[in-house]
Amino acid sequence: MERGWPAAADGSGSTPSGAVRPRFSVVIPALNEELCLPGCLRSLAGQDFDGEVEVIVVDNNSTDQTAAVARSHGAVVVHEPRPGVCWARQRGTEVARGDVVVSTDADTTFDPGWLTGIDRVLWEHPSYVAVGGPCAFTADSPFWAKVYPRALFGAVAFVHRTTGRVFYVTATNLAFRREAWPGYDTQMTQGGDEVDLLRRLRRRGPVHFDRHNPTFTSARRLERGLAYNLVVTFFVYYLLAYWLNRIAGRPLIGTAPAFRRHHRPSSPVLWARRLVLASTVFLLGALLFRTGVYVAGLVW
Repeated sequence: MERGWPAAADGSGSTPSGAVRPRFSVVIPALNEELCLPGCLRSLAGQDFDGEVEVIVVDNNSTDQTAAVARSHGAVVVHEPRPGVCWARQRGTEVARGDVVVSTDADTTFDPGWLTGIDRVLWEHPSYVAVGGPCAFTADSPFWAKVYPRALFGAVAFVHRTTGRVFYVTATNLAFRREAWPGYDTQMTQGGDEVDLLRRLRRRGPVHFDRHNPTFTSARRLERGLAYNLVVTFFVYYLLAYWLNRIAGRPLIGTAPAFRRHHRPSSPVLWARRLVLASTVFLLGALLFRTGVYVAGLVW
């Protein structure tokens, strides 16, 4: 969906002379998302916002029909050959023409008033450079997955309400003024498109958190269970990768494997990944243990 102007014939997203500048540019990175993307685009097409909106799908080396699906729904399609979500969001934001750029994901859907809610906050508070909101997993998620998003975003809302500071945002639900955008750190993997961007945006001005304007994302990444998501997804690929890559200034730990039900890796590849991840977790655990013992020895 792109109501500001028709997509350029070459898919570059260029603006024809005299075209109406859109209020929003919604940027969606996509890697083999032909199954989930239609639901996302239909949900955006169903928004009750009456201003101009462009939707930009960034094809990040898909091998399926992602680009064709995006074009069939009227989205602007751009290609980013460098792998990684930060590169994709960077490319999409660079070509965005809207006053406000909205970050979300291809497996995410929205209430009809989602963009209207974002618009209202930014119009009522001209000093705000960005507004984020919570994210919930869809109804097919396991029972434990319904708990921690509520706890996480409840904590974000509480801290914001009491201190005025937003300590976390999700890249599935973040809007920022184009003029305040500091760029993505493209050397980052996990967390670079949300935690690191939030850190940079806060230097430009106030960031608001609207706890009443959620997005709804697929539960596909939870299929491997609670232990995998806590240890591998969160600890290794998110928390540890974010800090190590930020300190090193380059990606020491790469991006987590994509969860695509129709693009499962072969068994040997899958087991090789599991072996590498298990070895990484073991070595990091041993390192942290030895560091803790050393520090305790110095204290005592």
